[in-house]
Amino acid sequence: MVLLSAVPGCGYRLESGTARFTDPSVRMDVSPFANRSTTPDAGAVVAARLREEFRRSGFQGSFGSVGANYRIEGTVREIRSGIFSHDSTDRFPLEVRLTLVVDIRVVEVLRGGVLWKESGLSETASFYSGTDAQYIEANWRAAFEEVARRMAVRLSQTLRVLL
Repeated sequence: MVLLSAVPGCGYRLESGTARFTDPSVRMDVSPFANRSTTPDAGAVVAARLREEFRRSGFQGSFGSVGANYRIEGTVREIRSGIFSHDSTDRFPLEVRLTLVVDIRVVEVLRGGVLWKESGLSETASFYSGTDAQYIEANWRAAFEEVARRMAVRLSQTLRVLL
């Protein structure tokens, strides 16, 4: 007990890792991610979901490139689909698995140091398929939105700990 009471007096303090995350003066540059996939808006969607997730999880700062403390750079490396199950005749896929693969890098702008860099992060979601092209496309888009949201949650949780 004596040791714990001496800790605040020595200049050290225990603080959660989210102090900068909840600081209203922090500014983050979360530009649309580079897109190497065949989905035209993939990079923009992932970055938008990340900004939304930051807000949802308590980020109180602002977004923008001018005066940013942190820059989040990302690349949507690929979005791939693979057949997971077939119908009884094996002619049509029933369930398809969609995978989003992302590379990310977080830079502290003032010091120029890389806080976090990761390649090949992936998230997966399944969707139902069939013979109707509109049905397949609608389900594919819903699965894409889901993997983008899951990726944003994952990235936000990691950044909340880092910042």
